[in-house]
Amino acid sequence: MCARLRMSNIDASADSVEELEPIVARIRERWPEVRIRLRGDGGFCREKLMAWCEREGMDYLFGLAQNARLKKQIAPQMAQAEQQYEETKAPARVFTEFFYRTQDTWSRERRVIAKAEHMANGANPRFVVTTLSAEQMAAQELYEKEYCARGECPENRIKEQ
Repeated sequence: MCARLRMSNIDASADSVEELEPIVARIRERWPEVRIRLRGDGGFCREKLMAWCEREGMDYLFGLAQNARLKKQIAPQMAQAEQQYEETKAPARVFTEFFYRTQDTWSRERRVIAKAEHMANGANPRFVVTTLSAEQMAAQELYEKEYCARGECPENRIKEQ
């Protein structure tokens, strides 16, 4: 619906709200009752975009860059995944969720899904922030079936070119 060649020295989410506004307006003009869900990697996990989606009644799933606070939050699950890996020597995943707010940049708490994973090359924690409630979608399903599917939308097609 939109492709834009941009300089590489700007934030990944720069102008995303401005790009999305006319697209969402046209979709809603044609299909006013449709639910819109936006998926993106951690480059789009910004207060401006999340708050806009929330105001517009849109759902989102964005990757969330790991940090010391997030890793501490899932330390028990990481230990559990490591123990499972040591027992089986197969990659182990444990999912959890919690509400989280950044110290400086977010206006409020949001639901975060965490994948605590341990593989042969070590720990691999991942985080996703979303508007979807636990009643709408459980943590593991949200991560594996919804968030990870984002690459099959445009990302892999763009890479093929």
